[in-house]
Amino acid sequence: EGEPADIQIAKETDMGTIQTKQIRNIVLLGHSGSGKTSLTEAMLYITKTTDRLGTVAAGNTVSDYDPEEARRGFSLQAAIAPVMWNDVKINILDTPGYFDFEGEVRQCIRVADAAVILVDGKSGIQVGTELAWRKAKEAHLPTAFFINRFDDNEARFRRVYDALRDSFGVEVCPLQIPIIDEGEVIGFANLVEQKMYMFDGKTGEYQASEIPEKFHDYIEEFRNMLFESIAQTSEELMNKYFEGEEITHEEAVEAIHMGIIHGEIVPVFCGAATKLWGIKTFLDTIADSFPRPTARGAERILNADGTIGHLPIIKDNTSPSLFVFKTVADPFIGKMTFFRVMEGEVSRDTALRNTTNGTQEKLGHIYVMRGKNQTQVETLACGDIGMTAKLTATNTNDTLTGRAKDIRFYPIQFPVPYYTRGIAPKAKGDEDKISQGITRLLEEDYTLRYQNNAETGQLTISGLGDMHLDVTIAKLKSRFGVSVDLTEPRIAYRETIRGHADVEGKHKKQSGGRGQYGHVKMRFFHGDEDGLTFTVSVVGGAVPKNFYPAVEKGLQDAMKEGVLAGYPMVQLAADLYDGSYHDVDSDELSFKIAASLAYKAGMAQAKPVLLEPVGTLRVTVPDDYVGDVMGDLNKRRGRVSGIEPGDGNQTVIADVPQSEMMDYVIALRAMTQGRGVFSYDVKRYDEVPGNIAEKIIAARQ
Repeated sequence: EGEPADIQIAKETDMGTIQTKQIRNIVLLGHSGSGKTSLTEAMLYITKTTDRLGTVAAGNTVSDYDPEEARRGFSLQAAIAPVMWNDVKINILDTPGYFDFEGEVRQCIRVADAAVILVDGKSGIQVGTELAWRKAKEAHLPTAFFINRFDDNEARFRRVYDALRDSFGVEVCPLQIPIIDEGEVIGFANLVEQKMYMFDGKTGEYQASEIPEKFHDYIEEFRNMLFESIAQTSEELMNKYFEGEEITHEEAVEAIHMGIIHGEIVPVFCGAATKLWGIKTFLDTIADSFPRPTARGAERILNADGTIGHLPIIKDNTSPSLFVFKTVADPFIGKMTFFRVMEGEVSRDTALRNTTNGTQEKLGHIYVMRGKNQTQVETLACGDIGMTAKLTATNTNDTLTGRAKDIRFYPIQFPVPYYTRGIAPKAKGDEDKISQGITRLLEEDYTLRYQNNAETGQLTISGLGDMHLDVTIAKLKSRFGVSVDLTEPRIAYRETIRGHADVEGKHKKQSGGRGQYGHVKMRFFHGDEDGLTFTVSVVGGAVPKNFYPAVEKGLQDAMKEGVLAGYPMVQLAADLYDGSYHDVDSDELSFKIAASLAYKAGMAQAKPVLLEPVGTLRVTVPDDYVGDVMGDLNKRRGRVSGIEPGDGNQTVIADVPQSEMMDYVIALRAMTQGRGVFSYDVKRYDEVPGNIAEKIIAARQ
């Protein structure tokens, strides 16, 4: 009841009866434009999961189903595309390559069992290639490379392959290499089978034949590289390799299989996704040699003390446990919760406990997703990936379990968003709509931040870059019908004094009835505390004690606005040392007003200055970029306090004003081609240099 009409119950032969040993969870990584979505589309078509081959250019692919993706021509969010091949279910996790959507990538890496990094045959290794390798290794994922577009006459397989091996180690080994005859790619050679494959560009079918003799020397060179790599997987094979003994076909196949599973070798495939070349042989290897969900043996959990623990994977556990890795706020279906079955088997209508907040959740219907299309299933085995809708108290990174004792699977570590902009509705009165829409988007995107800054009076939104915020604004309009403008974020400046002043404030008003009278004499100077330090040294009862709180309250109210540019006053010390009162006309209000008059007079005399927030920046870049980063920090009024060396990287530590950090995400990305990362945390307030303070004050006035 209430479910979309196009959902159908899976047949017994469909994906609802898959066992754990049949599952392969593969995440596709790589630089934007390397062909991840095209490879996904080719795998869907070759496996007859779809009956047409969509293209990114046409905007009709299965995994780029969002209208924004079709309009922009590249992936903005992760998508799941399961296929069946040789009685194996391959859950393809297609990820965006653009840096602004790293959160989507990390979600998929968390639930994958292996990574395939796509490399463009013409462009070779790019920044996205390096970052994908780093992420896969950090997650301890078995990894493979797929050199795409190897059919292009401008592609240079040997150059790209050598670069991969030089960059990532001798474990990078070729399984397939292109055969090039007179400048044309005519097929590829399988180095293990020693066969040449010729592909049909319409069906992806291939014909196997013997490798022509004129290519034998070329093939042998790559076979030596292959055997050098697989020799690393065991001492027995290493001895054979160095003693010149032949590694048999059976030994090679087994070594490749185990080497992939344990991450000891990194196989290199080649193909042309849009022509369907090499897709079938690639699928064969995934089905035969890539790890099943239980291969790692144990799953990371978060202990109560915050440390990382390990829980043995029990695929036949009677109490299922799920990890929620993604949430989507769909305006029609509602909240869609994507999960991986971490242990046991989950069925529809299963009741589980959310170990984050202790609530009970009933899954109701469960689905297998293929892009935006949903197929209802009865059960999902350990290791499989599914979706359920309308869970009210469950969000990304939560664990759902039927165990008697709480467990929490290790959460996804999302990058911190530092690119901040003010956000304002184009139509008056839409502030509530903004908050409601962004609140829904925050549920699905943990790399977004939204704040109503009380100090600046501005609504702000933070993301991983300008493209990220641009897409978020487009979603606000398309999903929730609210149009907004992005503006420069305001800085929360403050004011203080560096000198001292001795002033008086007198409030006297006579209006026919009872008058008002308050009179204070005060000394102002710089205080040690953040707010107001108020003292009293009145002698002889010149100001009665019952008016002391009114004087203090009057100062606190006045401090909300400084005398330079109207920013809050901080670190102010005030001593009430004298004054006078009237037996009838004096009251608390009169002394509050008198105190505020003294404040205004005193601040103007006590050398007021403007303060700005200053934070500690830690920016890690490859050695080659340190000079550029240092030069840029000088322009940003940064003060470098140290440099920490690392493995090919250096971390520059500096204090930088917040006002100079507004575009740092984009600037650092441009300086380092995306290789630099940073963290920034506001620590204190420092005095603004005079020439800059003048501009700020003038702008406020």
